[in-house]
Amino acid sequence: MITSLFDLTGRVALVTGGNKGLGKAMARGLAEAGADVIIASRHEDQLREAIQEITAGTGRRGAYHVADVGKREDLLRLARFALDTFGHVDILINNAGMNIPQPIDAITDDVWDRMLAVNLTSAMVLSRELVPQMKARRWGRIVHISSILGQVSKEKRNAYSATKAALMGLARASAIDLGPYNITVNCIAPGPFLTDMPMSLLSEAEKQAFAQRTALGRWAEPRELVGPVLLLCSEAGSYITGQTLFVDGGWLAR
Repeated sequence: MITSLFDLTGRVALVTGGNKGLGKAMARGLAEAGADVIIASRHEDQLREAIQEITAGTGRRGAYHVADVGKREDLLRLARFALDTFGHVDILINNAGMNIPQPIDAITDDVWDRMLAVNLTSAMVLSRELVPQMKARRWGRIVHISSILGQVSKEKRNAYSATKAALMGLARASAIDLGPYNITVNCIAPGPFLTDMPMSLLSEAEKQAFAQRTALGRWAEPRELVGPVLLLCSEAGSYITGQTLFVDGGWLAR
């Protein structure tokens, strides 16, 4: 059956930033496909509620871990927690991210360092910690959540665009390293999705402009990222690696 290509029964997925928005939607989709799920963020109250919603009615196991992905020691503890709790991790979704817009001549060192740590270094550290056990089992899926702003950009998005573009390069290089072990590494680059980050940063005029630029004429709902992530995390996408999948409603087509 063709649906078996997307079956993740017996797999374990770790999703950073899984307490809300795109992370929560992807975690729910993975659970519906059969995976046990671990989510992480800094907010325990949100994590506790989110994991219940993510696993409700799926029959899958779920766990959460409080971690600041901008701190390497927290990332090491998160990786250890995931392995200790479920014994292995098959799927890593590096979704946690942040955006503090600053023009190039006003970037502060603390913002630059924090954004590199959260958006980029966290993906490297978790991949580095979880890849050995994937290699031992000769199966794994790593997906970095980039952005269309890693391909194009917007005023004051210097640090954000730099980190999101770097994730694409990281995926290409890691795909070459890990291909012999049947581990794929890809990026998903979302366009305008209805999540807290763009809603809090953009003016009403900017929100309308983003919608009008898409071919579909609208913003996306977080649930619309589930299909792409299931493709890249299942056997359906077994021959896709080192790629960036743009999920932008046709925004870049213009």
